[in-house]
Amino acid sequence: MAADLPAARRAPLRRRRAAVDGARGGNGSRGGHPARATLRARHGYAFVAAYLVLLLAFGVLPTGYAIYLSLTNSAGQLVGLGNFTAAAADFRFLPAFAHIGVYLVIWLVALVAGVVGLALLLHGRMRRTTATLRFLYYLPGALAGVASVLVWLFMLDPTVSPVGGPLKSLGYTTFAQVIEPSHLPVVLAVIAFWTGAGGWIVIMYGALNNIPGDLIEAARIDGAGPLQVARRIQVPMLRKWIAYMVILAFATGSQLFVEPQIVGEASLGAISNSWSPNQLAYLFAFQANNFHSAAALSVDLLVLGLICAAIIVTRSGLFDLE
Repeated sequence: MAADLPAARRAPLRRRRAAVDGARGGNGSRGGHPARATLRARHGYAFVAAYLVLLLAFGVLPTGYAIYLSLTNSAGQLVGLGNFTAAAADFRFLPAFAHIGVYLVIWLVALVAGVVGLALLLHGRMRRTTATLRFLYYLPGALAGVASVLVWLFMLDPTVSPVGGPLKSLGYTTFAQVIEPSHLPVVLAVIAFWTGAGGWIVIMYGALNNIPGDLIEAARIDGAGPLQVARRIQVPMLRKWIAYMVILAFATGSQLFVEPQIVGEASLGAISNSWSPNQLAYLFAFQANNFHSAAALSVDLLVLGLICAAIIVTRSGLFDLE
């Protein structure tokens, strides 16, 4: 058909085709210039290779070695589940897992409710101050681990805390009363929320921004209020992000070590040094010189985390393609 066109009209057509071919890499293909595509692919492989090296060095190999230790004795002989039963028979085993179980329930419920609620508030009624509030929420994350515990040891002492008045009104006049063993799951959950919730609020806020505005506007036209929009549209569309947050928070919370260790030292023995499973594994390894039972306890935590993650992934459809 192009051959039937006058020469004056064929010239612009040839120029347009040349421009399209140039944009596609000069050979009419959609993949761009072959050399550039190959270079980009090599860069991608290089980044993935670096990650795989770190994953093998600090993830797969240590896990494999821990599994090996958990199934053998000091002579390298295979003992099956002997180390697991020995660790479970210790009188501190069940209390440690009970403590961490109570803590995880409080921590995860507070995290989901607090993060989702605050992210919805930021996205809805507080847009003018969103940038400032996001920064303020994220700021405590800079004080991770030991620093956050030290801050809260000061905050929870009624004699010096800026919130000493409310603590005294609740009947707590000494630091020992505030951090007694029955209060420790709540205290540690408060510390964890203060430290880790801010980053998740920022992430959830970004996820809310990806929800089509037309969908929310249509719901409002149909008469849905803010609570109905949040319950029927926004929260369901955040389901996968919430599941991802719960998996990571569970993994982090089940491995609690620094916080109860420092609070226990500050309590002058009121808090057990085997309060959490990770603390108990530390005692097995470095006080009883029993690395095999410590490895068995670590594998127990790994299996527990994998089971919970599998349940959450299955129920939430985290990896389903929509």
